[in-house]
Amino acid sequence: MFKKILIANRGEIAMRVIRTCKEMGIKTVAVYSKADEDSLHVVFADEAVCIGPAPSSESYLKISNIIAAAEITNADAIHPGYGFLSENSKFSKICSEHKIKFIGPSPEMIEKMGDKATAVSTMNQAKVPTIPGSGGIVELEDDALKISNKIGFPVMIKASAGGGGKGMRAVWNKAEFSKNWASAKQEASAAFGNDDMYIEKLIEEPRHIEIQIIADQYGNVSHLSERDCSIQRRHQKLTEETPSPFMNSRLRKKMGKAAVKAAKFINYEGVGTIEFLVDNKRNFYFMEMNTRIQVEHPITEQVIDYDLIKEQIKVASGAKVSGNDYYPKLHSIECRINAEDPSNNFRPSPGKITNLHLPGGHGVRVDTHVYGGYTISPNYDSMIAKIITTDRKRTEAINKMRRALDEFIVEGIKTTIPFHRKLMDDPNYVKGIYTTKFMEDYSV
Repeated sequence: MFKKILIANRGEIAMRVIRTCKEMGIKTVAVYSKADEDSLHVVFADEAVCIGPAPSSESYLKISNIIAAAEITNADAIHPGYGFLSENSKFSKICSEHKIKFIGPSPEMIEKMGDKATAVSTMNQAKVPTIPGSGGIVELEDDALKISNKIGFPVMIKASAGGGGKGMRAVWNKAEFSKNWASAKQEASAAFGNDDMYIEKLIEEPRHIEIQIIADQYGNVSHLSERDCSIQRRHQKLTEETPSPFMNSRLRKKMGKAAVKAAKFINYEGVGTIEFLVDNKRNFYFMEMNTRIQVEHPITEQVIDYDLIKEQIKVASGAKVSGNDYYPKLHSIECRINAEDPSNNFRPSPGKITNLHLPGGHGVRVDTHVYGGYTISPNYDSMIAKIITTDRKRTEAINKMRRALDEFIVEGIKTTIPFHRKLMDDPNYVKGIYTTKFMEDYSV
């Protein structure tokens, strides 16, 4: 087992990893930018190293600074969390070259599954259902248009290196194709330094359902059931739940089996998530794989009593996975609390938190790094907390979320708490009737 782990991240996920490490008797090293010197992860880690100024390009994305911090503190492993360098194959490779264990998949695996077009091609080989499309990168616009005409409009133009909705365009007919192709390539180039594109059939009003998996170096894979992430805005998830109100036991087993099959086919190691789109007839299609821990992992932990970070660390140190599959025994909902103003098009709201009261009680979990007096920096992602409620039934988890949101007080900045509170009363949400298009017609 590792003796000391450096957490190459910030915010609530850094706190999350630190807590589990302490429970496992593992020393921790926090890294922080100058903007984060008052953050809780800096306070609660055993050691802390400043790695640069506020811009992430000069701190949390600066590989040389992070490796230097690991070496001067004698850390024998690095946990990347999510975002930043968590899916950076170069970082994973450099860690290995410096004899530091990267708690995540190999550089080759990150490259294979991080490139969306390559991932789809790989899943086709594994005979995992995929969305009809180009099957790989398309270089010329004319070829892309021919493929689109063949599979039929509407289609999605997608950046191969994409994420967070960048470089993605829905095209409803031939006349709209050229301008969307050009704008998607331009956006992808600016966001990722890579304008490779591929084409997929647009699945109208689908559910976004993902399967959590964990795999070891010996070929054992377990799936930990599903999470429904369909409530999203501009491809950014807002709230998640498990089990999905759209699932049935037959579909759950089929999707779980497909996710395990995918992980075994690529000899995956570590935690990961296989993301699917599911149409209204419950046909499911591989969308992408995230080769890291997910923001929404706590709801999975709550319904199967399973510490994903602990198991991730154990697998990275050489432990075996049981190979057993897990199914939810309870119902759990997560709301992402962002420093944003929902009434002003979700505009970011950085600034000082003048007063804070966190909810509590049975079945309420809050993962956060903020406190009264803490200043939210404009330099990073706007999420300040995740609130998770868990109960025996979905209706009870919703009732508990309503109560917890009413108790959640944040003053000094705007947050998405009012949005989530309203969502918990929405008749369609309460009935479990929603798709990825829910927010397009939702009045905030």
